[in-house]
Amino acid sequence: MNAAIVLFPGINRERDMALALERASGRRPAMLWHRDTALPEGLDLVVLPGGFSYGDYLRCGAMAAQSPILGAVREFAARGGHVLGVCNGFQILCEAGLLPGALLRNATLRFLSMDCHLRVEAEGTAFTRLWKRGDVFRAPMAHGDGNYFADADTLDRLEGENRVAFRYCTPEGAVTPEACLNGAIRNIAGVLSENRRVLGLMPHPENHVDPLLGSEEGMPLFRSLAETLVAA
Repeated sequence: MNAAIVLFPGINRERDMALALERASGRRPAMLWHRDTALPEGLDLVVLPGGFSYGDYLRCGAMAAQSPILGAVREFAARGGHVLGVCNGFQILCEAGLLPGALLRNATLRFLSMDCHLRVEAEGTAFTRLWKRGDVFRAPMAHGDGNYFADADTLDRLEGENRVAFRYCTPEGAVTPEACLNGAIRNIAGVLSENRRVLGLMPHPENHVDPLLGSEEGMPLFRSLAETLVAA
């Protein structure tokens, strides 16, 4: 699996993401700068990691979405390339129009830094191949603007096309308001593009890929990508 991680000013999770991808695939991802205008040949996956691109000025991800490299990322996605955006990366994908909806301020108006539980809703994708629908895993969240929102028609379309990838839930898998600490509508933690090759999610599975960190519950996402994209 040939992967690349895009760096923007203020991004801070690129090393965590690189370790997760390398652990899953055995190959170190390339690092790309936001001012680049082209992607390397032969890429299977582009990743937009978490952090605070451009200090979250204007809106989270809004300035990064105008970076030169996003034109190449859009073209890559249009050709059927796989793209993963985590936390700030999810915000950038929404601002760039690669995913529907927006990430608003958390309902508490407070930054949330804690573990949460996610239920797998869309099985069989390149990102969820090693999970079954209804599986639950734990992942850290670290965001102030993770409150996913979209209009009713968009939400119904996402539901009808099975493009809600993950929902916030209890450890037992119950989707309840109490389990959705940031207030995201319908407990949505991650969504897929129409071709199911672009995924954005708010929590950080890349921080649960090593027993030294207390959990490997995020590894299935990266192993799913590695197995799918190597096979392709």
